[in-house]
Amino acid sequence: MNFKTIILSLAAVIGMATPTFAKNKAVRNTDNNVSSDTEQVAEHDINVYGSGYTDGDRFEGLTRKVGFDRMIPPHALEVAFNKTTHVIFPSEIVYVDLGDENLVAGLADGAKNVLRVKSAVKSFKSETNLTVITDDGCFFTFNVKFAKEPLLLNIEMTDFIHDGEAVNRPNNGQEIYLERLGQESPMLVKLIMKSIYKQNRREIKHIGSKRFGVQFILKSIYTNNGLLYFHTELKNTSNIAFDIDYISFKIVDKKVVKRTAMQEQVLEPLRAQNYVTVVNGKKSERTVFALEKFTIPDDKLLVIEVAEKEGGRNQSFVVENGDIVRANVIDELSIQ
Repeated sequence: MNFKTIILSLAAVIGMATPTFAKNKAVRNTDNNVSSDTEQVAEHDINVYGSGYTDGDRFEGLTRKVGFDRMIPPHALEVAFNKTTHVIFPSEIVYVDLGDENLVAGLADGAKNVLRVKSAVKSFKSETNLTVITDDGCFFTFNVKFAKEPLLLNIEMTDFIHDGEAVNRPNNGQEIYLERLGQESPMLVKLIMKSIYKQNRREIKHIGSKRFGVQFILKSIYTNNGLLYFHTELKNTSNIAFDIDYISFKIVDKKVVKRTAMQEQVLEPLRAQNYVTVVNGKKSERTVFALEKFTIPDDKLLVIEVAEKEGGRNQSFVVENGDIVRANVIDELSIQ
């Protein structure tokens, strides 16, 4: 065999080996961040589109396909033209997106966490989708089909803290961070508030108000990741129910001067755990409020006030800056 024959034979061997190597390179990924499921997806794509397919073929530049292990599985939802499907979510709905014009949806009157969905036409064949984001940061997605008689007309969703199988409830929420809570996770805020409420510790014993058979006290202040948590209790020792008109947080001057709108800074709570509207006679209710972190100058005070609706048993107490800066740090959670 002469030198020319050897070169041609070697070239033929390399030519036959190259497609095999290229195929293995497309399927096998040495990146530790890519799961075996993603590799299986890549192998599936090669089987469907042919051996010439690569992950970047459908995009310009170096692009990695999103694998099924990154997908949020949607729920199946059936809608009709003559019937309305109601979906109940764990908290207030802040965002809704409809896949196409075949769907109509809106909030139920007087209920911010209930979505009404139905078909806008008498029938449609193509499948569409529906996406919902709730105020507690949960993300829900649905694939929607038309049905003359939907099997489920009233559906209850739940947040992803709960185990769907354990409580026999659906579960496909994905957490979304909301701008109003800054860098804090909405679901973590919910967990912290539940933990404070459940542990029910009274760590502050000098702040409160009591008169007319009604007592309003501050039990504790906690802080975590840019938020302050105020744990309050309203106890009604009288026989007459206390109907709550509002609970306010205001920063005011220490000096006794004529109050004007310019001299008061109203703080709006971001969240409230167990916010009630009435405390019956011989009963008590506790509430946990979450507010953005703040401090106050030495010449000002924080006033927390609860007002009675159509009554005169209003209660209020003051919190000084020293009480706020001594807020306890959240170091553990106790949730069941």
